Amino acid sequence: MTLTAVMVRSSAPLARRNPVAKLIAATVFAVGVLTTLDPLTPALAIAAELILLPFFGVRYGTLLRRGWPLLVSVFGIVLTTILFGASRGGESVFAVGPLDVTTGVLTVALGLALRLVALALPGIMVFSTTDPTDLADALVQNARAPARFAIGTLAAFRLIPLLGEEWQALRMARRARGVDAGGNPVLAARLFASTVFALLVGAIRRGTRLALAMDARGFDSGLPRTHARAQRFTRADTLFVAGAALLTVAILTVSITTDTFRPVLG
Repeated sequence: MTLTAVMVRSSAPLARRNPVAKLIAATVFAVGVLTTLDPLTPALAIAAELILLPFFGVRYGTLLRRGWPLLVSVFGIVLTTILFGASRGGESVFAVGPLDVTTGVLTVALGLALRLVALALPGIMVFSTTDPTDLADALVQNARAPARFAIGTLAAFRLIPLLGEEWQALRMARRARGVDAGGNPVLAARLFASTVFALLVGAIRRGTRLALAMDARGFDSGLPRTHARAQRFTRADTLFVAGAALLTVAILTVSITTDTFRPVLG
């Protein structure tokens, strides 16, 4: 299962919102987090997102089980920043040989890690509570996106789980033929690269067949198309987007009033 797989019932109050409204709200929230480098703003954003999580119908345990790759990425960012970060200002916390870990580099590492989580959570909440077909319909009907682009997005979401299945199939096929690294890191790296290449070739072939099939069905004809399921952008969806904007402004206001705001530009 992937992070973007639908994992909640549509009966949750915020999960029922229009897919385009959820995309706009997540974008507004992400832009607010990206305007500053301080750790307080993404920390407040994460707190707000975790509070809103049950209103999307996402359980904390489910999020933790599926979000472990995000935690690994956070750990990697923190470790890399501590080891190779250029900002070494502030007081020294500890030193090991040439490595001097200061409060400045820890603040930078913490800010980057928190921003990664704050940016990833809205995407998880949106795509894990949105059916891909509803998303494609809403993009065409409400956002006036081209049908070719919308159906291509739908196909991408439908095909993402196949990548994991094909990866397992390739590994099992090579194991059946006796191709194994056997604890050799160099051979393991070569096998990993070849598997990725085979997966990429398969994805390109599948995408080519899909593009030809879409052209054969007139997705690039420019003629108006009908829709089996109507997607309406209601007043509740407008209030939802406005609420996301107000929450973003409130978080930035707290960051500015506490004198921790560090703008990206300037």
